[in-house]
Amino acid sequence: MVKLRFIQCFYMVVALTAFGLGFGPRPIIAAEKTAPASEEDVQVLASGPIHEAFAEAVALDPEPGIVAPKAPPALIEEIPPEQKPEGDVQWIPGYWAWDDERNEYIWVSGIWRVLPPGRQWVPGYWTPGGQGYQWISGYWASVKVKETEYLPEPPESVEVGPSSNAPSADYTWIPGCWVWQYGRYAWRPGYWAVVHPDWIWVPAHYNWTPRGYIFVGGYWDYTVIHRGVLFAPVFFPPRVHLGLTFSFSPGFVIDLNVFDDALFLWPRYCHYYYGNYYAPRYYRKGIYPWFSLHARRVVYDPIYAHQRWNHRNDHEWENHLQTRFRERRKHEGLQPPRSFDQRTRPDKAGGSSGSERLDVVMPLDRAGKTKTSAYRFKPLSEKERREFSQREKEVRTYRKERQSRETQRQIMPEKKASKKPEPNKEKYSRSPIMDRSNEKADRKKAPPAQYKAPKPNPDVEPLQRKDNFSRSWNKSQKSEDRGQKSEVRGQRSMDKFQELRNKGGRSEDRMQKSNGRQQRSN
Repeated sequence: MVKLRFIQCFYMVVALTAFGLGFGPRPIIAAEKTAPASEEDVQVLASGPIHEAFAEAVALDPEPGIVAPKAPPALIEEIPPEQKPEGDVQWIPGYWAWDDERNEYIWVSGIWRVLPPGRQWVPGYWTPGGQGYQWISGYWASVKVKETEYLPEPPESVEVGPSSNAPSADYTWIPGCWVWQYGRYAWRPGYWAVVHPDWIWVPAHYNWTPRGYIFVGGYWDYTVIHRGVLFAPVFFPPRVHLGLTFSFSPGFVIDLNVFDDALFLWPRYCHYYYGNYYAPRYYRKGIYPWFSLHARRVVYDPIYAHQRWNHRNDHEWENHLQTRFRERRKHEGLQPPRSFDQRTRPDKAGGSSGSERLDVVMPLDRAGKTKTSAYRFKPLSEKERREFSQREKEVRTYRKERQSRETQRQIMPEKKASKKPEPNKEKYSRSPIMDRSNEKADRKKAPPAQYKAPKPNPDVEPLQRKDNFSRSWNKSQKSEDRGQKSEVRGQRSMDKFQELRNKGGRSEDRMQKSNGRQQRSN
């Protein structure tokens, strides 16, 4: 009898485990006290995605997020590191990201972030969609916005670059975009704007959601070195997070020098990547070096635009980037390490590290001692730890509210086929992660005045997209297959253009024509 009861209990536990892990949305684990993941179970990555709240590239034609073939694990209990940068920084929790090389999820670690003035962080989420689970990106919303407006799909971008020379070397080009007004989209053209050395302008853009497109107005952000501390992503073997509760505290940071060296863009995912993506297979996949023409055909990179301005007097800057990229692709010994072992430090399996080899990941205790570090660290007090722990729970609740709001079926009244699409609005609460600074009280830290964009031009005829994936991405995919030769030719034409532009003799609309001729010749 005892044996029979034991067997019944055993099968009941198996059944509950199966249903809890294999069906429906995975529950969020938020235990009060959990055991930390062992060092053997945490693989710090020497290459991977950069937290999207730290840096984002602007898609010229927004499109649905990538789809992973299986559900993400439950969110882990992420504990902020024991060391915190001095100043007004906030902790933004991490999230799961799909790694198709491993065919598994990796954890994009949380970050210490100096929030963009007047902004609040709306975290992204995974939701069932297509043949798996789809990623919905996070974004920086204005703290003044009290409701979300979900808009119809914007037309294809007609941005082709400048139509005139820059007024001076202190200007940069801000791309145009479609704006919704009077029940339709109107094209707001691009314009020249003065660059500010300590600030980066993120232009207006759209974010796709299952409910519609969200318009994010342009805003000022800090230069990369003043944004905070970026922690390396990690990989947990599936046996670690398969239904188990554990905690994790990031302890290894990414050297911010990667933002002008070993930086890459995956336009399809709208994420920056750091580390070693020099192999041709990554290029064919659509992961481009950050200075690549192919990347800039589908996204606007605010970091590149600012760096280009910083090096405006160096006519060979882009050529040096291209030369260094080719050298690293050719010589593996010059590439950043492929792996990182927190017990033996960099290059567990990548061979010997020479003086020319770039180590992009370092322990937290070294971060404040580097020449490029803009922060001093101090111990995290127990009060701050409790506050950040409570805020992490609030962020999880806020994320779930957003997911519910954007994925629930909307009951809409029947409309005639001829009626134009209309946006729908919904009020939402403010994010737990928001800028609370008083710009009027501290004008020295306040950002410059907002750029004054041109008025929309209602005479520009919108172009209907051909399918769910934007024209720009299809163009990018075709250009990928042409290989590296096309990239090198495009870069050479860009170098020639930049040299003439610095002399004041050529504008970017001619570069667009040059690129068009180059594409036809290929």
